[in-house]
Amino acid sequence: MDQEFNDSEARFGAYVEALSDVIGHADRVEPLEDYCSGLLLPLERKSVEPLAAAVAPDRVSAKHQSLLHFVAQSPWSDDRVLNKVQELVLPSIERGGPIKTWIVDDTGLPKKGTHSVGVVRQYCGQLGKQDNCQVAVSLSVANDVASLPIAYRLYLPKTWASDAERRRKAGIPEDVAFKTKLEIALEQITAAHDAGVARGTVLADAGYGNDTKFRTAVSALGLEYVMGVLGSVSLWAPGQEPLAPKPRSGRGRPGSRLRRDQEHQPVSAKELAMSLKPRAWKNITWREGTNAPLTGRFAAVRVRPAHRDQNLAAPRPREWLLIEWPKGEAEPAKYWLSTLPGTTKLADLVAMTKRRWRIERDYQDLKQEVGLGHYEGRGWRGFHHHATLCIAAYGFLISERETIPPSGPGWRAKRKALGIPKDYRPRGSADPNRTSRRKFNFDSETTPHRPAGANTTEVPLLWKGTEQAR
Repeated sequence: MDQEFNDSEARFGAYVEALSDVIGHADRVEPLEDYCSGLLLPLERKSVEPLAAAVAPDRVSAKHQSLLHFVAQSPWSDDRVLNKVQELVLPSIERGGPIKTWIVDDTGLPKKGTHSVGVVRQYCGQLGKQDNCQVAVSLSVANDVASLPIAYRLYLPKTWASDAERRRKAGIPEDVAFKTKLEIALEQITAAHDAGVARGTVLADAGYGNDTKFRTAVSALGLEYVMGVLGSVSLWAPGQEPLAPKPRSGRGRPGSRLRRDQEHQPVSAKELAMSLKPRAWKNITWREGTNAPLTGRFAAVRVRPAHRDQNLAAPRPREWLLIEWPKGEAEPAKYWLSTLPGTTKLADLVAMTKRRWRIERDYQDLKQEVGLGHYEGRGWRGFHHHATLCIAAYGFLISERETIPPSGPGWRAKRKALGIPKDYRPRGSADPNRTSRRKFNFDSETTPHRPAGANTTEVPLLWKGTEQAR
């Protein structure tokens, strides 16, 4: 076990050393290693100050200033570091099979107050409601065994983008203008395409897929997609299509746009789904769940998207309309459009569609294991630097998974705890010696926020301990 732990430590050192090649000045290497090390420790909070206390307990203040400068002000490139993470981690992922999907999504990070960059009242998926939060758009690449975020960008609402004073205080670069989440996602996809990232089918939910221009732009890059749409999306049913442009009559020019009449009208996805015969619906199992196989009731038909095709000279290509209608429900629950080949089997279409679950795993691990949402700074640079380092730490976790033996919970690598000083107290917190004795009558030699003997306890290294518990 000690040898396995030492090997893991050595691999981490080599990983950070490789990242340091693109981080810039040599004086950034130590805070890079310290920051990533702290993100991998089982700390309750992974903002800058707790990280400093964990990695340098004998000089918390100095380390705090060093890490704060590194993450909030140091002008290293997020793109270069993310590209390096991709270079280091993708070979490990691809040993489990080729990249199959590019997954687009966004995530909300709840925030108190309104001073942190990009914070407005908007929908936050983590809370399941409208509230103050930041929203970031990401692109991940995935196969059947793992996924990795390769791009991450804050969505900057119009109220922020147009406010010169807020921009100045948050350090938002001058060239950063307002862009919709779809525009950010399309830029990320285009950059990955142009960089030659291993191709995959683009997956996205209805927040992206319901936009015809977005789907069309993805197709223009030569990428296939499976994207969620709403039941109201306009389609030409199987065997139906718009009328050809009006032919020339007399001396006038021939028509150049498609036409409709009373007998040639598109239908909504929901109308089409409700009209399908019972034999069109099949029960499909797409993967094993935690407790049981994941199964649903699906149908798929070939359709042509009809959105504003009166302005086109030719009908849009046929695509798959995939519909999920849970048994016992009054109407279908979800719809997707896909440019996968017309020969694709229903089970394969469903399996590809459901691969989008991996982005949920990405965000869960990034938030719960490496503290993606814990950054407390307010600036643009710090927000992105912290996210980049979280992705770097997460990339190391991914690369270590194949080194973890399948022997289960009995295998644990441990390292000595980094002893936090007995009198350490985060800024702004209550004095534990006063509040504990008054309320809990603790012994004067013990503080409630720190277990006795914390300097000698051993704690599990996160990248070893947490994987077996999944």
